Amino acid sequence: MSISIGSAGRSGGPRSLLRGLAKEAEGKAFDGQVVGRLLTYLRPHWTKMVAAFLLMLVVTGSTLGIPLLLKVAIDSYIASQDLRGLSQISVIMAVAFLTLFGAASGQRYLLSWVGQRVLATLRSQLMRHLQVLSLGYHSRHIVGVTISRVIGDVAVINELLSQGLITLVGDLLVLIGIITVMLVLSPSLALLTFSTIPLMLVATYFFSRRAKVAFRQTRQSVAGIVGTLAEHLAGMRVIQAFAQEEAMRERFDDANQENRNAYVAAMSLSFVFLPTVEFLAVLATAIVLWFGGRAVAQGALEIGVLVAFLAYVTRFFQPIQELSQLYTTMQSAMAGGERVLELLDARPEVADPPDGKEMPTIEGRIELRGVHFSYGSDDPVLHDVDLVIEAGQTVALVGPTGAGKSTIANLVARFYDVSSGEVLIDGIDVRTVMQQSLRRQTGIVSQEPFLFAGTVLDNIRFGLPDIEATSVEEAARQANAHEFILELPNGYETEILEGGANLSMGQRQLICIARAVLADPKILILDEATSSVDTATEALIQEALDRLLSNRTAIVIAHRLSTIRKADLICAMQEGRIVSRGVHDELLEEGGVYATLYKRQFVEQQ
Repeated sequence: MSISIGSAGRSGGPRSLLRGLAKEAEGKAFDGQVVGRLLTYLRPHWTKMVAAFLLMLVVTGSTLGIPLLLKVAIDSYIASQDLRGLSQISVIMAVAFLTLFGAASGQRYLLSWVGQRVLATLRSQLMRHLQVLSLGYHSRHIVGVTISRVIGDVAVINELLSQGLITLVGDLLVLIGIITVMLVLSPSLALLTFSTIPLMLVATYFFSRRAKVAFRQTRQSVAGIVGTLAEHLAGMRVIQAFAQEEAMRERFDDANQENRNAYVAAMSLSFVFLPTVEFLAVLATAIVLWFGGRAVAQGALEIGVLVAFLAYVTRFFQPIQELSQLYTTMQSAMAGGERVLELLDARPEVADPPDGKEMPTIEGRIELRGVHFSYGSDDPVLHDVDLVIEAGQTVALVGPTGAGKSTIANLVARFYDVSSGEVLIDGIDVRTVMQQSLRRQTGIVSQEPFLFAGTVLDNIRFGLPDIEATSVEEAARQANAHEFILELPNGYETEILEGGANLSMGQRQLICIARAVLADPKILILDEATSSVDTATEALIQEALDRLLSNRTAIVIAHRLSTIRKADLICAMQEGRIVSRGVHDELLEEGGVYATLYKRQFVEQQ
């Protein structure tokens, strides 16, 4: 079934979106609550994370031990020309290097294994949650921004969870171990080496303050540019029709520049901070060479200790650099985590009741009692609507745009809940039953038919994927679609391009009608199903719809009033109210909204 739902409306567009996202750039550098919730995604893989942690300990031990082995080789064996001992220590060092390589490779493999599964799990959970969220949520959020949450934000969260946490612990252990060993080997030389730490702390402080905002802005700008791109691609036909390519390029350039500036600002911080760390590493090396070399020359220090110190100084600043990069990852992950958790915490406006039951087999009687409805905080769309549709009746809703016709259809299918009043089907309030059990017995054919990527066969049997091909063909015959489908390059196996681009509007609509025929709904909603096709195709569609409407309760939202002259009941709507109701001849004789609309269309056709 093709579904077209009226939206609550959006305002502002991509520019206002970017401004809104920029205001959200401020936030916590580290949010324990966010991290705590994200860590739950690692729980199913705790054994591999423990194994990776143990391998990280091996890597840390090897990193700390190799310079000590080098000291022993120099001071104990090279100085005394003990070739046998030198050979033994050389073998031990080779084993240490192989152990370091093997443990590091195993750690990376385990973390990548866990990371990919966390990534898939989180994205699947987001997708399932997006399917649960009501149409009101999707009408208020730009598609591209939602895509950015599912793809970009989840990726950076995964990087923090799978790689960052182990890296954080490992680097801290390496730093603590190096400080301890250096203090044991030579307290005085160690203290001289550590004289660069205050400078490092100052640089880190200034970097962290600016990075907190900068890396949040990068995540927000990505969402902005994806949202802008998605909007432009979706509206390409309109853009070209009104020759607004240049104006839309400028709008995209604005979003693109926002993204570029955010990344340049963030990377500039790193480009300043990382060379600062490298400079301090060189400074520490120079301090060790100067003071350590003088101590060796004076016989106060063994040369092996000096060599070990030089190795430790190099390793001392490497984890600091990694921790600074991890900090930027954490900033992005905090920003992305907040947005992803906000999406996961969004509650559907239309939800199944805790004690909800399956909708029994529908007979088809629909009743609206004192229905009021508004989209969010907007002005009311429906005002005190009362309507009874008996089982098997065809009721047409007519009226100007914005009168509330599609809103009634949305309430019957329970895509939205009434603000007050009741919508009853066979005397059952639709809010008391499970949504899917209701919609499985409700079909919608909309003005703009939607087809999925796949074959014609798959699209017709979308609601019943396991049904036999012969049943699909019979549904296509009833929908007047069989003949044109056979003329397609591969018949029912013809691949449909994105959005049905290789089919005409009428052909897409006939396939959607075939989809509805196959689903065999008890209640059928036709939302201006013939308004976007030519007269010849309209005749085919109308003939198919007449067969589809037989023995079903139907709500027909009509733009072309000639298509609903035979309806059992016609309701004329204006400003959210049913202002008149009756059959075609009665309403023409009565005058009013319906007569005015009908005469206007009659004049236009002359």
